[in-house]
Amino acid sequence: MEKYQFTQQDMEKLARETAGYAGRLGHAPTAFVQTFGCQMNARDSEKLRGILQEAGFAEGADETADAVVINTCTVRENANERLYGHLGHLNSMKREHPEKLIVLCGCMMQEPDEVERIRRKYAFVDVVFGTHNLYRFPELLARRLSGEKHVFEVWDAPQEMVEELPKKREVPYKSGVNISFGCDNFCTYCIVPYVRGRERSRRPEDILEEVRRLAADGVLEIMLLGQNVNSYGKGLAEPVSFAQLLEQVCAVPGIERVRFMTSHPKDLSDELIAVMAHEPKVCRHLHLPMQSGSTRILKAMNRRYTKEGYLALAQKIRAAIPDIHLTTDIIVGFPGETEEDFEETLDVVRRVRFDSAFTFIYSPRTGTPAASMPDRVPPETVKDRFARLLDLVQTIGSEESLRELGQTLPALVEGPDEARPGRVTGRLGNNVMVHFDGGPDLTGRIVNVKLEERRGFYYLGTMVP
Repeated sequence: MEKYQFTQQDMEKLARETAGYAGRLGHAPTAFVQTFGCQMNARDSEKLRGILQEAGFAEGADETADAVVINTCTVRENANERLYGHLGHLNSMKREHPEKLIVLCGCMMQEPDEVERIRRKYAFVDVVFGTHNLYRFPELLARRLSGEKHVFEVWDAPQEMVEELPKKREVPYKSGVNISFGCDNFCTYCIVPYVRGRERSRRPEDILEEVRRLAADGVLEIMLLGQNVNSYGKGLAEPVSFAQLLEQVCAVPGIERVRFMTSHPKDLSDELIAVMAHEPKVCRHLHLPMQSGSTRILKAMNRRYTKEGYLALAQKIRAAIPDIHLTTDIIVGFPGETEEDFEETLDVVRRVRFDSAFTFIYSPRTGTPAASMPDRVPPETVKDRFARLLDLVQTIGSEESLRELGQTLPALVEGPDEARPGRVTGRLGNNVMVHFDGGPDLTGRIVNVKLEERRGFYYLGTMVP
């Protein structure tokens, strides 16, 4: 395969073709980027918006835009079917406006069968590319605008990591930063390693340079992103651990808060816990996916830790960082899960006392080992277990939520409270929301707020000097 590089000439070519497209339309073209899936996808969409903006597209509010770019997710199989239903609607719109552009990218486009289905049955789609060649978007869109009818380019493996792309952030005061791509864990229920590729780490100097640029642009909060941030450092010429990188990011002047996700329990080191404990810029929130409390089921999931290991890790984290907010992911109804296995999960929830949990009913994903596993759990049993788990998680979360009541904590103001004029919404370091009186001029500032009342999973408070 020929090796490509992103160059400014690619953007200049796209800008010329965009000007021609504007002439055919009779107005400046608009583009709408729709994002499905994880925060990695959200970060990719910032690049897509940045490329379109630099090329001369104005931002569209919805799918009535001249160009619609859908950044797809494929973690669950029903996400694929939802996309196809969506495409039927876009097809109707394109019949009325033949100059409309439909672009598909992201994880779903890494599945050869799905790309072939789009090629055969959805001939109105203009451009298709995958996760490994996002930086080729300017060249691919330029080719379509110059007259090629269909431009499909999907690579089955990455060639290089290109982050020096135009980006348009959703908000000016915080930003995600990719530190690695892909995943080597191969959990038996997960399609991500097959569509995102094997794990690759960005060079720390490139990450730090990006963080410095963001800080100079007014960013206060950084979210370090990777499928498994804890194993950062793979493939680097000079090994750097995630804990070391985290310290270096915190040292960048202007950055006030640092978050990260996602953490795999098997790779969370004592070194990382120590950095989190002593570095005040690291937010007191850790998302640590458990998936199951049964060692037997964890083995079937290929998670590579045990119930006892997870409990010991949670205890170690809480001992070092008493004010940490722990959240998790839990799957109910994995193939072979017995009532005893499920009770083990409930036991972990009771002992760890998560502040909140994302709970999922297992859904077979074609292309993963778990999809062909026997001993499926009956739907009525899964439904009952899911309800019991949700009730326990919510009860414990409600109890744990009271522990900061009365404290004064810093909150990053994210904007006006949509439910009540004259009030703003802020996010605490532990990821909990707080609403308090204030004007929109506070947006993007970190202010101290006294937490006076708890309402479900958020606080009401008062800003203090």
